[in-house]
Amino acid sequence: MAVRFLVGVLLGVVGLQAQTVFFPLKDVKPGMRGTGKTVFSGDRIEEFQVEILGTIENVGPKQHLVLARLSGGPLDKTGVLQGMSGSPVYLDGKLLGAVALAFSFSKEPIAAIRPIDEVLRVSQSSAARPALAKVSLWEQDLTKQLSRPETVAAGEALMADIATPIHFGGFTRNTMESFAPQLRALGLEPRQGIAGGGKPAPGFGDPARLMPGSMISVQLLSGDLSIGADGTVTHVDGKHVYAFGHRFLSIGATELPFARSEVLALLPNLATSFKISAPREWMGTITEDRSSAVSGELGRRASTVPLAITVSRPGGSRAAYNIEMVNDRFLVPFLLQMAVYSAIDATERNVGSSTLSIRGEVEFRDETAPIRLSNMYSGEFSLPLQVSLATAIPVAYALQSGFDQLQLKNVKLDIESFDEKKQLQIDQAWISRREARPGETVELSVALSGSNGAEMIRKVPWMIPSGAPAGPVYFTVADGNTTNFTEYRQLIGTTPRSPALLVSFLNSLRGNTRAYVRVWRADPSFDVQGEDLPSPPPFLAQILSRNQAAVGGGIAWRNSKIGEMEIGAGDVVITGAKTVQVEIKE
Repeated sequence: MAVRFLVGVLLGVVGLQAQTVFFPLKDVKPGMRGTGKTVFSGDRIEEFQVEILGTIENVGPKQHLVLARLSGGPLDKTGVLQGMSGSPVYLDGKLLGAVALAFSFSKEPIAAIRPIDEVLRVSQSSAARPALAKVSLWEQDLTKQLSRPETVAAGEALMADIATPIHFGGFTRNTMESFAPQLRALGLEPRQGIAGGGKPAPGFGDPARLMPGSMISVQLLSGDLSIGADGTVTHVDGKHVYAFGHRFLSIGATELPFARSEVLALLPNLATSFKISAPREWMGTITEDRSSAVSGELGRRASTVPLAITVSRPGGSRAAYNIEMVNDRFLVPFLLQMAVYSAIDATERNVGSSTLSIRGEVEFRDETAPIRLSNMYSGEFSLPLQVSLATAIPVAYALQSGFDQLQLKNVKLDIESFDEKKQLQIDQAWISRREARPGETVELSVALSGSNGAEMIRKVPWMIPSGAPAGPVYFTVADGNTTNFTEYRQLIGTTPRSPALLVSFLNSLRGNTRAYVRVWRADPSFDVQGEDLPSPPPFLAQILSRNQAAVGGGIAWRNSKIGEMEIGAGDVVITGAKTVQVEIKE
């Protein structure tokens, strides 16, 4: 009995010690002093001093912050550094929390500390992903799904999540300038040419080398193009790692590989100083990205997606990029857009007449057919931005459709460049006769014009169906984008019925190298669960019209299409639209 009692007492003491490892928020008082840990040079963890100024309560739902003045080391000169996010702070040797927020342009290194219980709450979050908003095929910003940084008003000043430095390797300057506004809106500070770059060594490093205060880099792309986001480890609990002290992009459950990093230098800056670092060895995978921190697992290998891009000229140069990309449905489209933009921009001009042809395949891990990309783009300004966005949008539409089984396997893209504007404009359209009867044939003529006086005329016949009712029939000849929008705008906000139908729909989108003639009437037509229902009986049209507001239920109205034809003009882009009509007589 005595032995059993002694064992019970010892276990109780151990349990009490485990409970008192963390400093409780309720015991925090102004004037208390403690220490923090971070890396200022190499991989050596150093201490800095912390003076508690007070507690800010209810900055968010069940969220509090501790305001503190930092000092020691280089902080008096640099202020709070980007890359310090997650640096652990201790009071009486017990972990209080993580450095998380700061003031821009502050004359003193004043920061907000996120309490450790809120940091640890990340691992208790549901594994479910945030709800998916529908992505339009005509979307212009692929970062709308990603969250913005947390801010706290303090008088006229604004305290915000310490910006996460995100280092780009192998990307062009134009890429940085084009996407910097979107990145900064997400709380990311893009750095190019001043990062250490490099590639982590293969295999996993020693877990014992990763400690509270260590620097890590979350690697979004690696290979010929690389992107890494830097932060600091707050707490290590066995295989579980907690870092950053705030959200990265708040994408929920995910798989992002991370590496241990070394600090090469510190760069003081009037706005916000930052660390210059380089990844050294793989350590594991970030599995949760929530509002209060990120958490991951040591030794866990993340699933990544091979991305291969080639840019070539007919009979000329060829540049190839082999990249490993994170397999996250929120991040992939934006990463793909930036990678494609940079690959084109590295060898092709941004201004001046040019044409880009793209061919590719986006494969999935299950038996779903691949998305096939085949299109051509021509213009004089910002063509890489247009092509990169058009390439990424179908991928975003598929990955953010709500089908978990649509997991990427690999992406292959071949881009061909021409130093000329291979484009024709739909200049005129006319019909062979203004009136016709059922059973008769009318001929549509379309005049296409291009640069240097290039002209051509294409003709297509159309037989008026037997029994066609009297009244006007319209012929709209238009480019692929205009026709796609006309045909598929009713799908905005609807839910596809299966991954196979979704991919089939994407593969059926019309390309830019042909003109499409849509023959239609002004009578109503409805899309009911993916099936076209033209000119329904009046009683049914009334019921469907009544439900038109329920577009999300799969019902939408449009003009009644009664025929479609294609017009080709060779390997050129066709743009524009014209509409003519013929009167059907009884």
